[in-house]
Amino acid sequence: MGVGAYGVRRRFCHAPKSVAAEQDALGGVEQLLAHVADGYPCRHRASPPSLALPTRLTSGHVPTLSGHMTTVPPERAPLSERQPHQAREAAESFGSDPERYDRTRPRYPDAMVEAIVAASPGPDVLDVGIGTGIAARQFQAAGCRVLGVDIDARMADFARRHGLEVEVATFEAWDPAGRTFDAIVSGQTWHWIDPVAGAAKVAEVLRPGGRLVLFWNVFQPSPDVAEGFSAVHRRVMPGPLADMWARPALEGYSVLFTRAADGIREVGAFGEPEQWRFDWEQPYTRDEWLDQLPTGGGYAQLPTAQLEELLTGIGAVVDAAGGSFTMHYTAVVVTAARTSAS
Repeated sequence: MGVGAYGVRRRFCHAPKSVAAEQDALGGVEQLLAHVADGYPCRHRASPPSLALPTRLTSGHVPTLSGHMTTVPPERAPLSERQPHQAREAAESFGSDPERYDRTRPRYPDAMVEAIVAASPGPDVLDVGIGTGIAARQFQAAGCRVLGVDIDARMADFARRHGLEVEVATFEAWDPAGRTFDAIVSGQTWHWIDPVAGAAKVAEVLRPGGRLVLFWNVFQPSPDVAEGFSAVHRRVMPGPLADMWARPALEGYSVLFTRAADGIREVGAFGEPEQWRFDWEQPYTRDEWLDQLPTGGGYAQLPTAQLEELLTGIGAVVDAAGGSFTMHYTAVVVTAARTSAS
């Protein structure tokens, strides 16, 4: 598909089996990806899918990749023994400080919300993994009626206090009680849900022509800031979290996009998945960035002393950059329309 008013839209195509085999060998790195993907960049070590060079600009005037992004074919080899959606203890760690989470986590670009609303046949939206309601409030402001589902009662309570209706359950076990929706959205969350069971549940409650819309904010600092962050991580907590800052974030997140698209295809109740992209930027001061950092899944459970050492080092990097920096974001959407019920 071509470049629309809101950003780049494309259809998924299948990757060669050699790429599938490499991605299936990732195992523990995929687990790390799930832990940090809720708002933080990460990488996988397989060769990245082939992407076309930036050729067009979005409405935000930021170069955006166009062309086709490869995905892993449904018949690929078995995945690692423990998938991201099985790491429920990590999924439930984000509610330890819902006030900070809601205050510091980035919102989503208005163009993305507008595109999703325009593609939906009606205003009734189910937000899966609603959290504190960051995305849900944006959809409410766009005229939607939003119901949320979340596994974490602390997050749900915060969202309710801010005017949202939320039910506490895992999505796979949630009881829709006969309700159906025009759109089912999920921001920074779908990697915690079984991709096939989740898509099958969506097929039960999504009206024909309605949209399943999964999205992630992927961000990448400038090369000098990224290298500084990586050096601090190598010193304080050597391992994959240190390496993750050294490579383009979209390479790592492609594993999540692939898994989501394959789960949608396997259910057989949707049209072919598409990928939409929206580029945007956000400036951060030193204090703003340090306030957000502990809300990430890779950091929330660090020992206090180690976290303090990490924050001191990261703060020094931002100070060296002049006390602030601009983060470059890409909001990536994986979406498919529900076909007519059989």
